[in-house]
Amino acid sequence: MSVITLAAIVACGPHVVLPPVPVTLANQSDSASIALARSLAPTLYLQRDEPFTLERVVAVIHPTRPIVAYHLLWSHDVNGQWVPWSKASDAEEIWVGYDRRTLMPTDLWTYWHGDILHTSWIGKGAPAVAVQWGKHGSLPYGVIESDLPRSRTLNLFYAAEIVLLPDIWLGKASHGGPWGFFHDYARYRDFSRIIPLHSRLDATVTTDDPRPALQAVFGNRHANKQAWPP
Repeated sequence: MSVITLAAIVACGPHVVLPPVPVTLANQSDSASIALARSLAPTLYLQRDEPFTLERVVAVIHPTRPIVAYHLLWSHDVNGQWVPWSKASDAEEIWVGYDRRTLMPTDLWTYWHGDILHTSWIGKGAPAVAVQWGKHGSLPYGVIESDLPRSRTLNLFYAAEIVLLPDIWLGKASHGGPWGFFHDYARYRDFSRIIPLHSRLDATVTTDDPRPALQAVFGNRHANKQAWPP
């Protein structure tokens, strides 16, 4: 591939263009449900060097199951975001289960690179989630690393970012972002930047099908990931 051809591809890479947040949405939640979504909203613990911004958050309350889904839209993923057919933003998901009587959290599910991780959250206080550098895979805060899927461990992702430096550089040329992650593995696991989500909800809806709301708030090209945990 010539330098000119590569430069043309990078120049055509995707860029985030978000629609205005709608004033009203179909299936918009009532005030009590909005209060519930805010009370259960997890606190995010970002890796301290996270280069991208959290653009929007949509809470989706299931109408029959005691679960609230939190859909997160990040400005970019650190890998593979310079090719024209990729999605410009990075959509991730967190689900919080709760007790119908006490409205306290009981379960936490997070989307982790195609897997859904689950942990009991009874008696652990407010939900908390660690967010991976650059790729925004979500982990229950305090997860034991050996419990992660063998092909998707943190140390494998850390090593991959060294191998994928050319990919990261192309992304930087396309939309900005980091040159790479140039710290040790302990720093990669330093989840010390805090974002409470309770004040970041752009919309809250009550439905078992979140797709219309996500299209309205995130745009038509958002990632259509699994709506609910099994």
